[in-house]
Amino acid sequence: MLRHLSIRDFVIVDRLELDFADGFGALTGETGAGKSILIDALALALGERADAGVVRAGRDKAEISAGFEIVNLPAVRSWLTANDLDADDELLLRRVVDAGGRSRAYINGSPATVQQLREVGEWLVDIHGQHAHQSLLRADAQRALLDAHAGLLPLAAEVAADFRVWRAAEQALAEAGAGAEAVQREREQLEWQARELESLAFSTAEWEELELEHRRLGHAASLMEGVQFALAVLADDDAACERQVDSVAGRLATLAEYDPALGEVAALVQSVQAELADAVSTLRRYGDRVDLDPARLAEVERRLEAVLAAARKYRVQPPELPGLLDGWQQRLATLAAVSDLESLAAAAAGAQVEYRARAERLGAGRRQTAAEMSAAVSAVMRQLALSSGRFEVALVPIDGAAYGLEQVEFRIAGLAGNEARPLAKVASGGELSRISLAIQVLTSRSASVPTLIFDEVDVGIGGGVAEIVGRLLHELGGERQVLCVTHLPQVAAQADWQWQVSKAQRDGVTLSAIQPLDAAGRVQEIARMLGGVDITEITRQHASELLGARIAGQAG
Repeated sequence: MLRHLSIRDFVIVDRLELDFADGFGALTGETGAGKSILIDALALALGERADAGVVRAGRDKAEISAGFEIVNLPAVRSWLTANDLDADDELLLRRVVDAGGRSRAYINGSPATVQQLREVGEWLVDIHGQHAHQSLLRADAQRALLDAHAGLLPLAAEVAADFRVWRAAEQALAEAGAGAEAVQREREQLEWQARELESLAFSTAEWEELELEHRRLGHAASLMEGVQFALAVLADDDAACERQVDSVAGRLATLAEYDPALGEVAALVQSVQAELADAVSTLRRYGDRVDLDPARLAEVERRLEAVLAAARKYRVQPPELPGLLDGWQQRLATLAAVSDLESLAAAAAGAQVEYRARAERLGAGRRQTAAEMSAAVSAVMRQLALSSGRFEVALVPIDGAAYGLEQVEFRIAGLAGNEARPLAKVASGGELSRISLAIQVLTSRSASVPTLIFDEVDVGIGGGVAEIVGRLLHELGGERQVLCVTHLPQVAAQADWQWQVSKAQRDGVTLSAIQPLDAAGRVQEIARMLGGVDITEITRQHASELLGARIAGQAG
């Protein structure tokens, strides 16, 4: 669970160091003091999108660090190990955003991606925003909420993938049927061209060999003449180099016996003598191999002309002909598959069967959870003074879509007649807020994350209902760590601990601060929430009674 949050130069916060306790905590303060800034900062550390606007005016960067205790979260530890990150009993997420809008992320001190922050954050914190009741009117949000509550999100993703495969197979079948004649013409042309290049049997390596051999055969006479000239100068003539060097080597060897100073020169000449002998030997072997072969030269020239003709015909360079043939053969394989209508039809039918089988499994899971969720949310609604209303998760059959074989629709009966009707057409703003809260409380109870955050989800609620909301959150706090940003004293009074957010001018700059409240401070803050600007002894007494009722309720 969340243990520590450090905030630096974020919006109107200069520096905050916050340590979090277990249970249910309330965050209160004047409107506009920045209560939701703490939630926004934590969301940033959990991988939310960042922009330059979060950096406090006049500063070069904002920095958020969130520390979590993960002793009882084996999934998180396994994820850290799989991502080559330190997996101790504590987890530190850090996010830095500069004034240009660029951000950097760190996990346990190691550089990480924002996507990795989001992935690990899903196991750590569940944030319910203040506008959750508005998104609740969307069909996709209702479906996602049901699937998440039922643990069906992975299966729903598989169904969506199967649907895409099915649709792609059907599209391929339709295109093949519509363009069969054009496909056949293309196949015939490619087959004729491919046969021509296959009969040529040409490779890139052969082109290099042909060019080399053609140069050698075309200049055979010059090569033979040059070798004979070299041999005459080096070895065969009376004044050849080899004889002259041999004579010098022998003379120097004799003189070196009289004066050792000539020994080094004598050795160098002997080395020249040996290398010259090797050169002469190599030239003689080469001369034995070189021969005029007009027939082979003509054969090579015919082969070169055949290759060049094919290259000119298809407007490529000769070395590119083998790659051209490979491309045609691959296209022919594709066209063969596309033109096989029976195989395409079988593939489409198989993809449909697989999609429907998986979608039916998804539907079965939804039906089971829908009944349980309907009853559970209805029970919470009765606690929230909606006793006449009945919540229903309806599953409307459809032919098939990426999200399955049914549309999910949240309905309410009893608020405006006995017939169950879509949520958007029945509930008023206040009723919708309470229904949304009932759903959030229920889904949070079934969630596996250790920390739950409610950001002003009690909007549109007041009086006795607010007290019940506080009790529900307090009950959740017995199972999880719960933090609620609230403007309702009845909710704040039910908290195990409370922080006050205030805003003040400091050196001409507006800054936000958070102050943990002791017992006396809580009485004063709840009295302010009850009475507004002028706090009287009556409002203080009322605040004490609210806090006392919470303590008495716990004792009872």
